[in-house]
Amino acid sequence: MTRLSGHLRNAGRPADQVLAELRDKRAMDARWQDGKTFGLVYDGGAEVHAIAEEATKLFLHENALNPIAFPSLGSIQSEVCDWTAELFHGPDTTAGFMTSGGTESLLVAVKAARERGKAERGITKPQMVIAESAHAAFHKGAKYFGFDVAKTPVNDDWTANVDAMEEAMTENTVLMVGSAPQYPQGVVDDIPAIAALASSIGASCHVDACIGGFVLPFVEKLGRKVAPWDFRVDGVTSISADIHKLGYSPKGASVILHRTKKLRSYQTFIFDDWLGGFYASPNMQGTRSGAPMAAAWAVIQFLGVEGYLELTRQTLSAADQMRSAINAIDGLRVLGDAEYHIIATSSDPQAEQPMDVFALGDALKERGWHFDRQGPPDSLHGTISAGNEAVVGQFIADLQTAADQVGASRVEDRSTTYAALE
Repeated sequence: MTRLSGHLRNAGRPADQVLAELRDKRAMDARWQDGKTFGLVYDGGAEVHAIAEEATKLFLHENALNPIAFPSLGSIQSEVCDWTAELFHGPDTTAGFMTSGGTESLLVAVKAARERGKAERGITKPQMVIAESAHAAFHKGAKYFGFDVAKTPVNDDWTANVDAMEEAMTENTVLMVGSAPQYPQGVVDDIPAIAALASSIGASCHVDACIGGFVLPFVEKLGRKVAPWDFRVDGVTSISADIHKLGYSPKGASVILHRTKKLRSYQTFIFDDWLGGFYASPNMQGTRSGAPMAAAWAVIQFLGVEGYLELTRQTLSAADQMRSAINAIDGLRVLGDAEYHIIATSSDPQAEQPMDVFALGDALKERGWHFDRQGPPDSLHGTISAGNEAVVGQFIADLQTAADQVGASRVEDRSTTYAALE
């Protein structure tokens, strides 16, 4: 196989040349700075950028592998977890860790459920019960940690079908999962019902709030109705939430919280039978950068509750306007009854001329807007954030123009790849 990038130079290059080439490499990247992406990067504004960048510089080289050597990072982690636990109405016993992102938070939640099931119930062939809307990282965790997966259908409103989940439970079920909200259509599962099922057999109930954990508490404070989903629900044993999504910190910061320290202990890997001495790690990683942790701490402190309320207000304003505009176009519909920050745009099968949303996505991309394809059913996924509010009027105008352009046309490419394959 030919190496595309050639050989490493014997002599180094001047710093200005190196940095200039990196800037050039970004030319084709999605323009999140212009508010034209819906997901991937979440823009809290210039002041948030500035404090995150300064915090990152302060902790760029620190290593969170060893909080004994870097007690600052131990303090940062504890404080972030405490603040998040308060947001999620955790009891005084709540304990957690920071991770590198939602996928890692879900992986360690799966691992913790396996270890708990083995320790408390003697289960050696663990099973998880998840709706088909649950994040793909649960399937990844099942592959990594040797789980059987019972994947159950969703209801007509895209929420998890709790009756089907109950039917799928076995004596080996150690993990039940609910999402708040789920990623594809943005609806909140019936967390009390799922948690009650888990509690009835001594299984763990994990709430995946990776995309909603830094939205739903503030939505509730703004006066919108939010279905029960956090530690106020009996039977919820753990919750994950990404600070680097709508917590507006740079990439590499998520939190997983457990109801008690004992439940948290099942997450940690401990090993002392080697020549290097005692080793313990709560994460999938060993060495991990302190920079995202410090940036997350700084952003949370900078924004406070009032800052998050304002960013959430802007997010809801943009999402509400976009939903109305999409539903007003003949041939399109928004899937489900999501009322927060996620929009899944699909063709309307009841319309006289349903529109090909993948063709619509291509037409919007020509105008600089980036949506992820997903399905089934074919839809365009948008996670709305505060950075989109300033350009929502431009989006609505471009949406109508793109819809007029697409008409009855259809694209051959039906791929929904969301991956790094090279």
